[in-house]
Amino acid sequence: MKKAGPFDGKTFLSKIDSGDVASEYTPRKAVFRQGDPSDSVFYIEKGRVKLTILSRRGKEAVVGLLGTGDFLGEECLAGQKQRLTTATPLSDSLIVRINKETTIEALRSDPEFSEQFLAYVLARSIRIQEDLVDQLFNSSEKRLARVLLMLAHYGREPQPDLVIGKISQETLAEMIGTTRSRVNFFMNKFRKLGFIKYNGSLEVNSSLLNVVLYDSTQIP
Repeated sequence: MKKAGPFDGKTFLSKIDSGDVASEYTPRKAVFRQGDPSDSVFYIEKGRVKLTILSRRGKEAVVGLLGTGDFLGEECLAGQKQRLTTATPLSDSLIVRINKETTIEALRSDPEFSEQFLAYVLARSIRIQEDLVDQLFNSSEKRLARVLLMLAHYGREPQPDLVIGKISQETLAEMIGTTRSRVNFFMNKFRKLGFIKYNGSLEVNSSLLNVVLYDSTQIP
């Protein structure tokens, strides 16, 4: 059996004939909200999106962070009727909406591509599990370092993005479940150690991985 190649979202878009085009989204315009009908899949052509869930008591938690080349909302393909999360862009983004039926037909008509898409979804599932472990067992310092590396696409591309762009400390605090003051403390620490640079935009050095791999007491 031929091994499926790496997943390419743009290839997927070229295989369907949905007539959909990328729409512009801003942090003030959610892609979808918790409780909305789950009837389509979205593809991020450009930008970053966070997935959050709101409890009955009004507490919000970040459960996912997606970027260029990622899909979201694909749980509708498994029969989910309502959105369990809210998808909000972290920056100005271009996102394509693809009808559920169109997506299913495209996957059925191309077994090789379907295999690639399955591998992609499984990789996403593993990433979400890692996020959960991170939230449960790691310190807020390590969680912040991991989020910054994820924003820089570290480990996902041959050349990680060095410059993340503008992202507020409030947003980072929300992502890792801590306060803005703690984020500010760790950001200053990372900058002094040479792990990051920021002056309007944020630049991440791969050496930040040391915070994730080792205890802070072991970092010179």
